[in-house]
Amino acid sequence: VIYTQAHASGLQQFPQLVPAGPGGGGGKAVPPSKQSKKSSPMDRNSDEYRQRRERNNMAVKKSRLKSKQKAQDTLQRVNQLKEENERLEAKIKLLTKELSVLKDLFLEHAHNLADNVQPISTENTTTNSDNAGQ
Repeated sequence: VIYTQAHASGLQQFPQLVPAGPGGGGGKAVPPSKQSKKSSPMDRNSDEYRQRRERNNMAVKKSRLKSKQKAQDTLQRVNQLKEENERLEAKIKLLTKELSVLKDLFLEHAHNLADNVQPISTENTTTNSDNAGQ
């Protein structure tokens, strides 16, 4: 419900939102079963009371089972992830060792190649270039 409130000078008005009261219009219709009843407290020996308690007890039991199942599922997932993490870490360790071995082989091969290459003497180069000019 919207009411207008006059400004102090009385010249300007602006809307003010006021929440609708219980059962006041503007909202969704609430089914009778969900409306709060202002009647006297229920008799604990009545059939209605027993039915409500039974429904509530079943709902609570269902909620607790669902919560317990969710906790078990989470724990199972945690254990799966821990196992996967251990496998991956072992694989990293193995691949790191393999990389180290391959690096060592590469460096050894590169060193052997460097030892086998004979430097070109500058004497042969100048002699050949002198002969090429003639």
